[in-house]
Amino acid sequence: MARRRKIRPPRTGLHGERVSPWPWVGLGAMVSVGFLYGASALVAPWWAVLLLALGWVAGLVLCLRWWTPHPRRLVAVAAVAALVWFAVLVAGARFLDWG
Repeated sequence: MARRRKIRPPRTGLHGERVSPWPWVGLGAMVSVGFLYGASALVAPWWAVLLLALGWVAGLVLCLRWWTPHPRRLVAVAAVAALVWFAVLVAGARFLDWG
């Protein structure tokens, strides 16, 4: 009986290392949250939308800087961005009468 050879997962990186899917997941989540930030213009005043957009761009820049060294953190950045968006809109609707 012949012995079976172990099959390793494909290595597709530039130097033969495994490529993580987490940066793509985090960037996809960040882009999805960007649509929420853009849609907040329907209920929030322009200055709040501008501040939210600046915060989202800062998060996107952070994601791009952490792409290779910390790929799993991109998902956390997108989750924090979604929570900030939700908190700002709920607080604005509750206390500042937005919407």
